[in-house]
Amino acid sequence: MARAAAATAGFRHRRNKALRTGLLFISPWIAGFLLFQLYPIAMSFYYSLSEYNLFSKPEWVGLQNYKNLFADSKFYLSMYNTVYITVFGLLPHLAFALGMAMLLNMSVRGQSLYRTIYFLPTLVPAVAGSLLWMWLLNAQYGLVNKLLAALGLVEPNWLVDPMWTKPALVLMGFWGTGTQTVMYLAALQDVPKVFYEAAEIDGAGRWSRFRHITLPAISPMTLFLLINGLINSFQFFTQGLIFAEASQSVGGPENSMLFYAIYLYQTAFSFLNMGYASSMAWILCAIVLGLTLLIFRSSARWVYYGGEK
Repeated sequence: MARAAAATAGFRHRRNKALRTGLLFISPWIAGFLLFQLYPIAMSFYYSLSEYNLFSKPEWVGLQNYKNLFADSKFYLSMYNTVYITVFGLLPHLAFALGMAMLLNMSVRGQSLYRTIYFLPTLVPAVAGSLLWMWLLNAQYGLVNKLLAALGLVEPNWLVDPMWTKPALVLMGFWGTGTQTVMYLAALQDVPKVFYEAAEIDGAGRWSRFRHITLPAISPMTLFLLINGLINSFQFFTQGLIFAEASQSVGGPENSMLFYAIYLYQTAFSFLNMGYASSMAWILCAIVLGLTLLIFRSSARWVYYGGEK
C-alpha cells in the first residue's frame, strides 16, 4: 500500500510539473489572448449596451442600440448588399475554382507553368487589384467594355450605374480564386485513381464519375471553403470601399456598395458611434455563427470522409 501511494504521489508530482512547464511555455500566448482578444471582445459587448464615442465615458442604454439598429434602413440595405455578394459571389466562385482545378489537374505539357500563372493574381494586394479592375471596368476606355463591344454586347457603366456595381465586384472576384483553386487541386489529387478506373470499367460516363466520385471525395474541402468563404463574404470590405471612391462616396452610387462591414466602419470611425458599431458587430457575429452552424448540421447529408461506411 505504501509503495502504491508513493507511486501515485510521484505520478501526480510529475504530471503537475509537466502541466506547470506547459503553461509556462504557452503563457505568452495566454497573456496575448486575454489582453488583445478576450478583453476587446468582452468590452465590445459592453459597449454595444452603451452609448460611447471614445471621448466620454460609456453611458448605459441597455438594448437601445439593438432596437435602433433594427429600425435603421441602412442596416437592411447594407445587409442586402452583403447577402447579394455572398450568394452571387461565393457559390459561383467556388464552382469556377473547382472547374479550373480540374483543368489544372490534367496531365498536359507545361502544367506547372499554368498553375503558377493562375495563382499569381492571388499574390496581388487587394487595394492594388481593386485599382487595376477599376481601370479594366472603366466605361470609356476599359478593356472589359472594349471586349463586350467587339462581341456586340451591352457595355455597362460598371462603376456608376447602381445596377452594375455589385456585378462588377462579383466579376472581379473570379480573378482572385487562385487559393481556392489550389486547395481544390490538392483535394482532387487525393482522390484514388482506382475509383475512376473501376467506374470506367462499369461503363460510367464523365458526368457520372464527376457526380458520384469526384464531388463526394472532395466534399470535405468544399465544406472548408464554403465556411471560410461565407465568413469572408460577410466581412467584404476593401474592394467595395475602393470601388466606391469612383463615385466619391463611401457606399457608392445610391449606396449600392454599402456593405455591412463598410457601414460598420463608417459608424465607428467616421461617426465615432462606437456603441452602435459594437452592436452591429455582435449582430454580424450572430448571423455568421448561425449560418455556420446551419452548414455544419447540413454537412452530414453531403460531406463524406475517407473511411466512413
